[in-house]
Amino acid sequence: MKAQLVSHIELQEVELKDNPEHVQQENNGGEDQVFTVEEAVEKIGFGRFHILLFCIMGSCNIVEAMEIMLLAVVSPEIRCEWRLQDWQVALVSTMVFLGFMLCGVLSGYIADRYGRWKVVFGGFVWSAYFSLLTSFAPTYGWFIFLRSMVGCGVAGVSQGFVLKTEFIPANQRGVLLPLASIFWMVGSMLIIVLGMLVVPTLGWRWMIRISITPSVILIFLFKFIPESARYNVSAGNVDAAMKTLQKIAAMNRTSLPPGRLVEPTVNERGSWRILLGTTFRRTSLLLWYSWFVASFLYYGSVLSSSELLEKNLLCVTNADPEHHVQHRHEDGLCYCIPFGFNDYTTLLISCLGEVALIPLNIGLLSFFGRKMTLTILQLLAACFFMLVNICSTMLGFTVLLFLLRSLVSMNFNVVYIYTAEVYPTVARSLGMGFCTSFSRIGGMIAPFIAQVLMSQSVILALSPFAVAAVACALANFFLPIETRGRALLTS
Repeated sequence: MKAQLVSHIELQEVELKDNPEHVQQENNGGEDQVFTVEEAVEKIGFGRFHILLFCIMGSCNIVEAMEIMLLAVVSPEIRCEWRLQDWQVALVSTMVFLGFMLCGVLSGYIADRYGRWKVVFGGFVWSAYFSLLTSFAPTYGWFIFLRSMVGCGVAGVSQGFVLKTEFIPANQRGVLLPLASIFWMVGSMLIIVLGMLVVPTLGWRWMIRISITPSVILIFLFKFIPESARYNVSAGNVDAAMKTLQKIAAMNRTSLPPGRLVEPTVNERGSWRILLGTTFRRTSLLLWYSWFVASFLYYGSVLSSSELLEKNLLCVTNADPEHHVQHRHEDGLCYCIPFGFNDYTTLLISCLGEVALIPLNIGLLSFFGRKMTLTILQLLAACFFMLVNICSTMLGFTVLLFLLRSLVSMNFNVVYIYTAEVYPTVARSLGMGFCTSFSRIGGMIAPFIAQVLMSQSVILALSPFAVAAVACALANFFLPIETRGRALLTS
């Protein structure tokens, strides 16, 4: 019996020497299996982590919307306080977008090289600090300088869209990403309500001081959001990516795929050569124009509506007495025409348009894909820009403005989604940074048309927006890649 046992043990030792890899596989339980971040994200699926991610990162849109919509609310007040000409009021918006444009590419480069989380968190701190300083601006010159610094911070905050996209499963992106418009609407409505309640009593400076509250809150909440696992693996930090994915899986009460996380390290991260290489050159050039138009249309609609209301340029058949005061008349300019209660109400209702057609947006994305959805929205936006010039009642104008804001908001949202999906991880933030910078060129031009040219002719001011939308709709047919249902590329 002892002899048989000894012989059996010796036989096992011989087998171990002859085939050590097979025994190692059995002992490891299949640890030689590998998976990618994309496979892990799809396996984990949607759960509690994504709800937390959606709420916190979606709040980035609240901050961005409040800083941008603040320009429409505060314009009548600074025009009155500093006796500003039309071009000086327009320059305020332009300087904000200039700061956004200059820092957009820089923030994208840093996010691809050193991480998304750092850039978004830094953007929160930067924009809140300079927004607070804006409320103490002693002169017009200081005001536009400080607002340009705010624009620079908002450029960093906008990288939150990339961070959020990289955690969402492919089949959920078409639903969750359009829902981010809800947060933008909340931010827009918050700043309008603040203007309605605070400006008449405490003034525009206190409105700005109160408006930084969401940024301060998010600075503390941001610790619950991890760095992008896709970025970590592209940077060679596989252990950190694995810990992040394990934490997400535990929070969602699910598990990772069997095996270990393996993806190649990419040294060329954040390079403009990727964007202009043979694979993405045409996509990049067309996207830069699409982003220019998206911003041009969106801020054109926002600033045009506030300008039409402030200067009473609407062709209204049943105008109330407060809408008979004209900005430009024979005796000169009237600098102080503050928003009335009805004006704030109209702006609030138009903000609801940002989310009213979200179900339609989700349906278009699901059935027609990203490219065709962009074309449909841009053609409809062109039509509604021209309809604004038609004489109607205040209710009619409010409905038109409501639908126009819906269309241009959905268009902007789809452009965001397509850009985040089409570029690989190694250049996604830089691609987004370049695109947002080109979009701010549209934002820089829009005020001079919506706020300066509008005083000369309403139809001349609205026509460039319609023409740009039609041209972009036709250009979408030349986009070479459709991203509906496609996995996010790593390199």
